[in-house]
Amino acid sequence: MAEFPSTARVVIIGGGVVGASCLYHLARAGWTDCVLLEKNELTAGSTWHAAGNVPTFSTSWSVMNMQRYSTELYARLGAEVDYPMNYHQTGSIRLAHSQERMQEFERARGMGRYQGMDLEILSTDEIKARYPFIETHDLQGALYDPNDGDIDPAQVTQALAKGARDMGATILRFCPATGIDRQNGEWIVKTDKGDIRCDYVVNAAGYYAQRVGEWFKPFGGRTVPMMVMSHQYLLTDEIPELEDWSRQQGHKLPLLRDVDSSYYLRQEKYGLNLGPYERNCRAHWVHPDDPMPEDFSFQLYPDDLERLEWYIEDAVARVPILGTGGVNKVINGPIPYAPDGLPLIGPMPGVPNAFEACVFTFGIAQGGGAGKVLAEWVTDGATEWDMWATDPRRYTDYTDRDYCIAKGMEVYGHEYAMHFPWHSWPAGRDRKLSPVHDRIRDLGGVMGAYNGWERANWFARPGDDTSEESTQTWNRAGPWEPRIREECEAVRDACGILDLPGFSRFNIEGPNAADWLAGQITGAVPRVGRIGLVYFADARGRVVTEMSVVRHRDDLMTLITAAAAQWHDHDLLSNALHGVEGVTLTDRTAEYATQILAGPKSRDLLAGICDADLHQPWLTHQATEIAGRWARLVRVSFAGELGWEIHTRTPDTAVVFDTVWQAGQAHGLKPFGMYALNSLRIEKGYRAWKGDLSTDYTLFESGLDRFVNLDKPQDFPGKQALLAERQTGPAKRFVILIVEADKADAPYMSTLWHDGQIVGETTSGAWGYRVNASVALGMVRADLAAPGTVLEVEIYGQRHRATVQPDGPLWDPKNERLRA
Repeated sequence: MAEFPSTARVVIIGGGVVGASCLYHLARAGWTDCVLLEKNELTAGSTWHAAGNVPTFSTSWSVMNMQRYSTELYARLGAEVDYPMNYHQTGSIRLAHSQERMQEFERARGMGRYQGMDLEILSTDEIKARYPFIETHDLQGALYDPNDGDIDPAQVTQALAKGARDMGATILRFCPATGIDRQNGEWIVKTDKGDIRCDYVVNAAGYYAQRVGEWFKPFGGRTVPMMVMSHQYLLTDEIPELEDWSRQQGHKLPLLRDVDSSYYLRQEKYGLNLGPYERNCRAHWVHPDDPMPEDFSFQLYPDDLERLEWYIEDAVARVPILGTGGVNKVINGPIPYAPDGLPLIGPMPGVPNAFEACVFTFGIAQGGGAGKVLAEWVTDGATEWDMWATDPRRYTDYTDRDYCIAKGMEVYGHEYAMHFPWHSWPAGRDRKLSPVHDRIRDLGGVMGAYNGWERANWFARPGDDTSEESTQTWNRAGPWEPRIREECEAVRDACGILDLPGFSRFNIEGPNAADWLAGQITGAVPRVGRIGLVYFADARGRVVTEMSVVRHRDDLMTLITAAAAQWHDHDLLSNALHGVEGVTLTDRTAEYATQILAGPKSRDLLAGICDADLHQPWLTHQATEIAGRWARLVRVSFAGELGWEIHTRTPDTAVVFDTVWQAGQAHGLKPFGMYALNSLRIEKGYRAWKGDLSTDYTLFESGLDRFVNLDKPQDFPGKQALLAERQTGPAKRFVILIVEADKADAPYMSTLWHDGQIVGETTSGAWGYRVNASVALGMVRADLAAPGTVLEVEIYGQRHRATVQPDGPLWDPKNERLRA
């Protein structure tokens, strides 16, 4: 028997498909001194009872990338590692009952085409030709994916494990991790067979990930945001009619998904496998009378077919031969869910050298890609694709037990739902409220959640339809559209106020603070009394994050960033400060609140309520008092008009807001929301984090040349890569486009075309109410970025003329209004 390893470079906790894939990809990267611990046999958790479907479909660019990679890996894996695998790429048909669903399919087809996948839109006749047993009378069409199919979960896990072992990695079965410790910068993973000292730990513990995550709390961790759902699928007896057809055709039926009815139907030998995602779903292990067992390996829940009755009847009506086969077996097992249904892959928030690859709802489909992504995180500190959609730091401190249960059940019950741009999911709301939340609601605020914070998306008037049903559209038109126009016009002509709780803010303080920061950012640290926009790059010169730096003193700065970036950016700063003397980092997010006041009359309004010097120039800041309360006025405006951010201590927010609001009535002050702000910032070409700004693009590609100083004496992450790129020129360039759009504006990752070729993608889009046009921001092949170049942008399957604009804002191109 091999000697128990007392040291390793990486220890992975969990032996499902994801854990095995992580080990395999680490070994492929040359990190063979890695150990995987599994408490039972490999695949004993969710992998064991998984149906094994392997779709590529997603409306998330990064998740589609990850799932596409899985299909490519699985297709060659058996031969590469010499392990037999049953992988059937049968193709799949996703059915559409509505035009809205067809629009979603068109969007997915465009994204898939960009990634090299040959997705097709099918008519009802084409559906019938590929799936002769189906009823199509009430359908609009379908999406066909030739790469979709199914794989044996145990076989793919064992194949990954064999490949990892063959490269020198170690797998210890029946060796559960029992705890962790940290000494001298190393992790100690404890087992009954001995301790393993290692540099990195990966939590790949599936539905036990939360329990494993608790071990890391003494070292800066948090409770893993997840819950566990009961998922059932049933297998029928063999169906003679299906057997006859399969033998004649020589292949299986495509996998069928009726996403509007919420189930999949797959051929299993000569029977069928039906797997619904029912609205009347059930969570497990969430009540004291249903505790999570210490070990649930190779176990299932009791059958609960009454929950599935409607879905079974609907599926039988859709595919009548399903009703001719009796139920042979029912599988009812646990599946972990994060609050948005996407996995947790990446750095463990607040914990050094610890990572998560857990809470996979579709672990088989995503397992191959997840291993690639996790290995990149560990070995390179960054991933090929921007993976914010699955980054564990996308959640912060609002994801308590009740929230995770409510959101998990909501996501499961709407697993195949369309995610419309104007829709807000109702479960798990009101987690973090502004001190003026009730006032905002009384003014008509229709709220949305941003990192748990409730902010107004738009302001409804009495009689406006604010129902959830009204938001079931991809189109611009809706009850919100005239209100967004009014809000934008108020900011343009008078002034508007936006309550913006939740800005992330960190103080950097100490005698070495400015020098340290200069070595982290691509540009300059602002002078005392000024505010500046700064960028952090990774080693490849790609955009990691954007922060506003408010310089108070030589040795004190406040760094302000997006609400969603709080844990991400704190980790960035904290990790970079490790071992640095003379600099302290403090999270001040909860202590302050912000309102945005913007518009040509905002100076007159403020002049009546404070003694500040309101003629200090753009990009300055000053302290003042409003109604006897301290406030800091920061002369910036994401709306692109004369304006200020008003920063107050959280307890003083209501008094200051009320004072501004009352004084503003004489100046035409109106509230505006996040939708209006999005329109206003897009007209100015201002980038949004993790949309226009991401690690998918370098700073030069992002058009941020003026924020890069390659001649400054300090080295900074990405400097060498950016020096090299300056010599060769960027492959893509950021552009602002005027689009001859119809009913809908360009969503994120809409394909850009030129002369029949894909040449780029949009990163955001909206109607610009000041310029009276549909505007898109995007990335295009560098040789096509010249002003006047005519492109086409594909919006839900329809191509629309799009013209590249001069480099600069569309609205107020010389920033005269902004600097007034």
